[in-house]
Amino acid sequence: MSIEQQPDGRWKVDVEPIKGKRFRKTFKTKGEAQRFEATCRAKVVDNPSWSPKPTDARRLTALIGSWFDLHGHSLRDGVRRRSKLDLVAKRLGNPLGAKLDPQIYAHDRRIRLEEGTSPKTLNNELGYLRSVYNELRGLGVITYANPLALVKPLKIQERELSWLTTDQLRELLEVIRDRCDNPHVEIITLICLATGARWSEAEKLKPTGLRNGVITFSGTKSGKVRSVPITSELEAKIRQHWKQHGQPNVAITSFRRALAKTTIQLPKGQAAHSLRHTFASHFIQNGGNILTLQKILGHSSLAMTMRYAHLAPDHLQDAVRLGPLSFID
Repeated sequence: MSIEQQPDGRWKVDVEPIKGKRFRKTFKTKGEAQRFEATCRAKVVDNPSWSPKPTDARRLTALIGSWFDLHGHSLRDGVRRRSKLDLVAKRLGNPLGAKLDPQIYAHDRRIRLEEGTSPKTLNNELGYLRSVYNELRGLGVITYANPLALVKPLKIQERELSWLTTDQLRELLEVIRDRCDNPHVEIITLICLATGARWSEAEKLKPTGLRNGVITFSGTKSGKVRSVPITSELEAKIRQHWKQHGQPNVAITSFRRALAKTTIQLPKGQAAHSLRHTFASHFIQNGGNILTLQKILGHSSLAMTMRYAHLAPDHLQDAVRLGPLSFID
C-alpha cells in the first residue's frame, strides 16, 4: 500500500522507498498525500538517512511553560516574567510557537503603544520573548530559529534625570520631619541620599548590613552585594531609629505624600528615584570619579553611569578648551 483513503475521508500514506526506511502519515487531501510520497521517495534516494520532521505543534504558552520549568524558575523575577509572557501570548491569540508571525507581533505592539503602553515596557516584553526562544533553542527543546530575532526594539527618547538642589533637599527634609505621617521616611531618605541606594534597598536594610561605618546592600536589582561607607553620625542615627521605631516598613507612599507637600516638581515616575539621581549628581559636581560612582551605584555598565558625566565641574569647560576652534588663531 502506498496511498489509501480512510473511512473518515482522509488519505493515508504508507511508503517504503528503500528497505527498512518506511514513512507513514495521514493527510486531508489526496494531493497532499501524493506530494509527501513523492518527497519521501526523492529524498531517501539521495540521502538514505533523511527523515521528514513533524511540525512542532506546541503553542506559545507551552513554550513559555517549558522555558519557565527549565530556566525561568531560577530567575529572581521569573514568576513575574512568566505572567507577563502569558499575557502577551494571550493577546497574540496563543499561536503555534514555531509560526509566531513578526508582522502580527509588530502590529499588536503598535496598537498597545497607541493605547498608552510605554515603549520601555514593550521593549522589555520583546526581550523576554526572545529569551524564551533563545534559551529553548540552546537547550535543544526547539530546533527552529527565533521568529522575533530581527524585530527591532522601539527607540526610546531618553529622559532628563531629575535631581534636587541643596535648597530643595532642605525643603524636602523639613516637610518630612514636620509633616510626614510615617516615622521611617526620614531615615530611608537619608540613607538614599548618603549612599545612592534605591528606595527598596534602603527600606530593606537590616542591622547585619550596617557595620563599622559601612552599609552593605544585598538583594539588589543586579543581584550583587555592594558596600558604601557612611558617616559615624548617620550610623548612630540609623541605630537609634531602629531602637526607637524598629525595622522600616513600606514607606514609599508616605514619601510621595510628603513630596507632594513641597514646591518640588519632578517628572512622573522619578519621585523616590530622584534621591539616587541626587546623590550621583552631587557626587560628580563635587569632583567625584565616574568609575567610583559606578561601583557605588552598582551599575553593571559604565554607560549607565556616564549619564551623570556632563555634570562634572570641568565638563563644559572642556567643550571650550578642547573644541576645534580653540586651536585656530
